[in-house]
Parts: sequence; structure tokens; C-alpha cells
Amino acid sequence: QVAYDMGDHHRSIAWLEEAVDLFRLSYGSWNEEDRASLEDALDHLAFSYFMVGNVSHALSLSRELLRYDPDNARVSRNVVQYEKLLEEQGPAEPRRPRSRPHGAYEELCRGTRGPPRPPAPGLRCTYHTNGSPLLLLQPAKRETLGLRPFVALYHDFVSDAEAEAIKALAGPRLQRSVVASGEQQQAAEYRISKSAWLKDTADPAVAALERRIAAVTGLDVRAPYAEYLQVVNYGLGGHYEPHFDHATSRKSPLYRMNSGNRIATVMVYLSSVEAGGSTAFIRANVSVPVLKNAALFWWNLRRSGEGDGATLHGACPVLAGDKWGKEGGRAPRAAPQHPQPTQSPPSLPVANKWIHEHGQEFRRPCGPRPED
Repeated sequence: QVAYDMGDHHRSIAWLEEAVDLFRLSYGSWNEEDRASLEDALDHLAFSYFMVGNVSHALSLSRELLRYDPDNARVSRNVVQYEKLLEEQGPAEPRRPRSRPHGAYEELCRGTRGPPRPPAPGLRCTYHTNGSPLLLLQPAKRETLGLRPFVALYHDFVSDAEAEAIKALAGPRLQRSVVASGEQQQAAEYRISKSAWLKDTADPAVAALERRIAAVTGLDVRAPYAEYLQVVNYGLGGHYEPHFDHATSRKSPLYRMNSGNRIATVMVYLSSVEAGGSTAFIRANVSVPVLKNAALFWWNLRRSGEGDGATLHGACPVLAGDKWGKEGGRAPRAAPQHPQPTQSPPSLPVANKWIHEHGQEFRRPCGPRPED
């Protein structure tokens, strides 16, 4: 009930499924004073499935509920609405529960989602220049992790000095992370982190990083074709549940930049962790562990401009690791303070660069096939 009231329907489904199974086994023998019933559990479960997009299962559960409570006018109206939705959507409506993405995210984070897929042709490590003069003498070390979606890890993408400079710049600017929600920016309960935004003029280290991103991606990363560098600090337990980086609605505030949707993402690990913090691509069954100073790259949009559903990903919780700024030297002398814990809480600082589709028309042109 708590998960349901919070709108966390992926978790409420797991609990309600168990409750429905128990009620079915004991139907007719449940006491009224227990303040619960099979009908009540079916009612909540049906709506939860509707909220995660599984209309057909919501309809099936609602019809079952009407067998026990045929006079329930509200549920009867829901059945009519579900039937209309299924008729409009056609036969492509999935028949199986769709609560799997969240469960798969947790399994990937725990490392319990079964053996990885066999390596596909094209997954290899290369020295990558991308035809850029900047990379001719020192090519990027690219490890291709996936082809659908295309995911690549660039090793040693930043130096220790650059990582420390970026963390030092972002530290005083950190605020609770917000996300785009409808027409407003809201604090995200499903994203536990703090973030700051840095312009390329903030420091030579930021400018150098952005030039390197432009070189390896071949994209224009200047404003307004890309967003400023976002530095995020995931503290102990910090995570970001499964999501898309690109907008899935034209009402998203991302379109206020008038530069289209997010075509690509570059994420740079500025530190290391002892446990947790991986980036999990749920539908691709790929979990990328934290590698200090490496950069993770993937395309968010297909060449047609449509969002790539295979890029659904989440940031796994940070369990143990280094404290932000641990390598930054001794703190200046200050007035006496109360004793601090000897064990610093772990954190994972990362830098995100989101690149938009406008301005990239000749850098990543449309392909002949819409599925590319």
C-alpha cells in the first residue's frame, strides 16, 4: 500500500501479486476485521498494471474482480476504458506483465541476472581517432560493449589532474538533483544525488574535456547544440532508477532549448568505488562497472530521430568507495570543530554531457533504414 500510494507501481505489483495469490488460496475464510480482501487487492493490482502500461493484464484482473463484485460501477467503467484502449492500440499490446524492467535493473546491479550473452561480432577494443587531428598522436582507447544499442567505453579519457579540477569546481555548486517533469523541474525521489553545471569557460580542464568529447563523437558539443557539463555526486546509496536520457514527450522541458532531443550521452567517471555504482542497460543485459577516468558513450536516438528504447538504463546504488575530494590535499586551517567520523562516506562523482540532435545533421546524417 505504501509503494502504491507513492506511485512506485513496479514494487507495488510484486507485493500485490503475492497478496492476491494468498487471498485466492483462502477466499471465503478471511476475516472482515483484517481490513483487506481479494477484491481490494485485485483492484489495486489492476490499476498498478495499467500505470506501468500493461492494459491487457489490467483488463483481465478487473474482469476477475467483477466476478466477485459485479455491482462495482467504477471497475465496470475501467473495464470499458481498458477495452477501448486495447482496441485503439491494436494487436501489438503485450500480454505479459511489464514490471520486468525494474526487476532486471535490480538483478543487474546485484550481478544475479544470469550469464552474459556471448560476445557479438564487432565487440572489440581499438585505438580510435575518428578522423580527428586531436586524436592522431594519442588515439582514444575504445572498448565497444554493445551494438544495439551502441555503447562504448573510452579508457583513460581524462587524467587524474583533470578529474580533480572538475570535482573541485563542482563541489561548491552541488545541489539536490532535479529532473524534467512535465513543464517543471522537480526534485527526483528516484534519483538520489547532488549535481552542478559547469560551462566550458569555467576552467581549462572543462574546455579540454569538451574538446575531447567532440573529437571522439564527431558531434558539435557547443551550446545550444549540447547542454553544459553536469557533474553529479552519488553518495552512499546514491542511485538513479531506470530511465531514458532522451525525452519521450514533446512537452518535456528539454525542447525549450530549441535544439531537439538528446541524440547522445557521454558519462565520465571521475572517481572509483569499491562496490556498486555500475551503469545497467536493462534491455541490453549489460552492466558497466565503474572505471576511474573512463568515459561511457551511447546513442539515445536512432538515425530516424526516434528514441531508442534499448537505451533504458539506471545507475546502481553506490555501496562502498572513495570520498569526494579525498585526493584533493589538506584542508585549510579553521576553527575547532566537533570530531568527524574516521570512515568517510563513499561517493561516486560523474560528469555527464548531453548532446542534442540539432547541429548534428551533417555529422550524423539520417540512415537509409528507419531501424538504424
